[in-house]
Amino acid sequence: DRSPSRGLGDVYKRQEMILSVSRRTDIPGCYPEWFMNRLRDKYVMTRNPMNFHQVSQINLSPDFIECIVFWTKNAVPFMDYLEELNRMGYMYMFQYTITPYDNTLEKNISDKSDIIKNVLELSEKIEKKRIVWRYDPILLNDTYTVNRHIELFEEMCSLLYTAVNHVVISFIDLYQKNRGYRLYELSTDEITHLAQAFGEIGAKYKLPIKTCCENYDLTKFGITKGACIDSVLLEEICNRPLLLKKATGQRKNCLCAESVDIGAYHTCLNGCIYCYATDYKRLKTKQKCYDKNSQILCDKLDFGKDIIKVRKMKKL
Repeated sequence: DRSPSRGLGDVYKRQEMILSVSRRTDIPGCYPEWFMNRLRDKYVMTRNPMNFHQVSQINLSPDFIECIVFWTKNAVPFMDYLEELNRMGYMYMFQYTITPYDNTLEKNISDKSDIIKNVLELSEKIEKKRIVWRYDPILLNDTYTVNRHIELFEEMCSLLYTAVNHVVISFIDLYQKNRGYRLYELSTDEITHLAQAFGEIGAKYKLPIKTCCENYDLTKFGITKGACIDSVLLEEICNRPLLLKKATGQRKNCLCAESVDIGAYHTCLNGCIYCYATDYKRLKTKQKCYDKNSQILCDKLDFGKDIIKVRKMKKL
């Protein structure tokens, strides 16, 4: 029963389930057919990234899932499945990453004008409140300076402000994998300069700006701390109260609600050189295992070693 008139006592008898699809890889952009096959079969297997042979079997019936949060840089391959998804009865939203970077940084991403057209089309189909625009991570190199980011952000805001609920920003953290690409973290002064300009642009277009996993206090520029899996927004989308715990196992400053992620690391095909979730040497091995009909993404189960546990869930 998805009715908002359902009693609060009933709501709080169960832990709500949010399905994350996926922080670890771009499933709508790279594996839409696999995902829809999983929904049709009403279950999926996923490995524990910290314990390889621990596998969870997750019931994907709409009777058990409060809302699906899609993470993508290109929802075009998924558009043909929206009507079927609606018929199945799922609630869902999109975390849609659109950066200004070219193919030197994001090797396999479609032309950004086509991506923006897709967001506008998606917004017409599902409402702007179900689309969050992610302008992240913000990084610097010889081409993408602070001033260039300010120019490009305003240009993108002018095209997207009518189609999205709000925009999320974050600043890149460099680590061993991406240090060889002449990328730079922002200094405190650069963050201040950029935040002031972004805040003015956001106010101009009446587009709220929130940060993701950042320790900086940018409220004086009209930029607030945010949660990507935002319990308040999810309640608005689902049109009723939800019981959502704070996520564990995320980065220190993460404010997200708890979710279940069904993706797999080292499987994304987007080719973003700054990505933390994909080692492209390991991607080739993963691709050899890809089967659109498999119960687990880019992998094969070892029934001699894998320990499969059915996740305990309660009906809505």
